[in-house]
Amino acid sequence: MGTIVQKFGGTSVADAAKIRLAAERIVRAKREGNSIIAVVSARGDLTDELVALSHEVSAAPPRREMDMLLSTGEQQSVALMAMAVDALGEEAISFSGAQIGIVTDSFHTKAKIKNIDPTRIIEALDAGKIAIVAGFQGVDENFNVTTLGRGGSDTTAVAIAGVLKADVCEIYTDVGGVYTADPRLVPDARKIERLSYDEMLELASLGARVMQARSIEFANKYNVAIHVRPSYSDSEGTYIVREVPEMEGIVVSGAAVSEAEAKITLRAVPDRPGVAAAVLGGFAARKINVDMIIQNISASGFADMSLTVPMSDLAEAREVAVALTEDLDAGRVEVDDNIAKLSVVGIGMRSHTGVAEKMFSVLAAEGINIQMISTSEIKISVVIDQASAQRALRAIHRAFELEKAPA
Repeated sequence: MGTIVQKFGGTSVADAAKIRLAAERIVRAKREGNSIIAVVSARGDLTDELVALSHEVSAAPPRREMDMLLSTGEQQSVALMAMAVDALGEEAISFSGAQIGIVTDSFHTKAKIKNIDPTRIIEALDAGKIAIVAGFQGVDENFNVTTLGRGGSDTTAVAIAGVLKADVCEIYTDVGGVYTADPRLVPDARKIERLSYDEMLELASLGARVMQARSIEFANKYNVAIHVRPSYSDSEGTYIVREVPEMEGIVVSGAAVSEAEAKITLRAVPDRPGVAAAVLGGFAARKINVDMIIQNISASGFADMSLTVPMSDLAEAREVAVALTEDLDAGRVEVDDNIAKLSVVGIGMRSHTGVAEKMFSVLAAEGINIQMISTSEIKISVVIDQASAQRALRAIHRAFELEKAPA
C-alpha cells in the first residue's frame, strides 16, 4: 500500500463527464490498495469567469474579496468529486483549504503556504476514506481566506505530498506530459521522459504551462516525486525527480517562450550606492516578481535601468515605477508590453560550451534582434519582439534538434 496525491486541473474536471472519469481514476487507485488524496481545481474556465464578473461590479476589486470569490470555484469541485466517488461505491470526504489547516501569509491573491496540519487528512485516510481537497486556497493566521495565485492547486498538491511523505504526486493535465516546447506552438515538440527539479523549475517560470513554479520549489525542498500525466489516458507522462548524472549528457532539455511579459525602463536613475536596492525593494514590497534586470553604463552620474515583470502585474508595476522615479528624482518611465522572453534550459549547459553562441546565431539568421540577455548555470533567456516570438521558438527548437530523442 502506498500514499498517492492526485491533482486534477480545471480542464480535467470541466464537466460532469470529466468529473466522473477523474473519480473512476481515483477509485481505481484506491482499490489497488493505496491511500488517496485528490486535490482538485475549479472547473474549466470558472476562475476566469469569476475574475471577469468581479471587474463588472468593481473597477478595483479588493484583494481580500477576490480571494473570497475565487476560492468558491474549488469548493464546488471538491463537493462534486466527492459525490462522484460516492456514486462509484467508495467513501470520500471533501475539504476546503482551511479545513485541512493550510495556513498562509496574508498577501491576498498571491499567498504563500506557511504550514499544513495534516491531522484531518490522516484521520480520513485511517478511516478508509478518500480525501478530496480544494486546491489553490488556504487561510491566514487571522482566518481570512487566501489564494495561492494561478496554478496554485499544483502547490497545494505537492505541499500535501511533502507533508504526508507520499510515494508520488500525480499531476493530471490535458497534455501528455512535459514537452521540449509547447506542442501548440511547435508541432514536432517531443515529450520528455524525465526532468530534474531545476530544469522543470526553470521551464515553469519561463512560460511552460504544465506546473506552477512554486510547486517545483516545494518538490525540491521535500523530495517529492512528481509524475505529470494525461487525464485522458493511462499512458506514461513525465517524471520530475532529483538530478542524476546521466541528465548532464543532454545539453538542452527544452525551450520555452512567454509572451505574458512587459519591460519597464526607468530613465536617468541616479548612479549611487543603494539606488538599485531601493528600486527592487519597491517592487518586492508589492510582491511583484522582477525577472531580467539590466542597468547601462553611467553617464554624467545617471543610468537607465530596465527590468521585466509579468504582464498580470504591469499596471501595479507601472505605479511602483512612477513613484520610484519621483522618490529618487529620476527621469521618466517607459513601458513596452510588446516583448516576449525566449529561453533554453538544460542541466548539460553546466559542462558544455557554445549554447549561447548557437542560440544567438540562430536568432541573427532569423533577423531577430535581442533586447536583453539573462543567464544562469542551466538557462539562457533573451527578450525579443513579441511578433517574432513563435517563429524564434520554432527556429531554436530545430537548431538544438529537440524533436529527436536523446541518444
